[in-house]
Amino acid sequence: MEIDFTVHLWKEDGQYIAHAMPLDVASAGATPEAARQALDEAVRLFLATAAEQGTLAQVLEDTGYVREANTWRAPDWVAVEKRAAVVQT
Repeated sequence: MEIDFTVHLWKEDGQYIAHAMPLDVASAGATPEAARQALDEAVRLFLATAAEQGTLAQVLEDTGYVREANTWRAPDWVAVEKRAAVVQT
């Protein structure tokens, strides 16, 4: 089974962080590609564990996926935005 996800990638304290949306799984690496590879493995393990425990369908539904025949459709992203908040101190 193939399950699509969106990746957000940023640099933090000298490491690259990769975050799988909407699964809420993250990993890190010394380079962007290392972070992506680590994330791919983390997502595979997360989904395999959910499948072994019999909770994969619930996990996917809870994160916005929709079952269509023999596949799962990821949520349609409306936007990915960088925003700022002004804080009065």
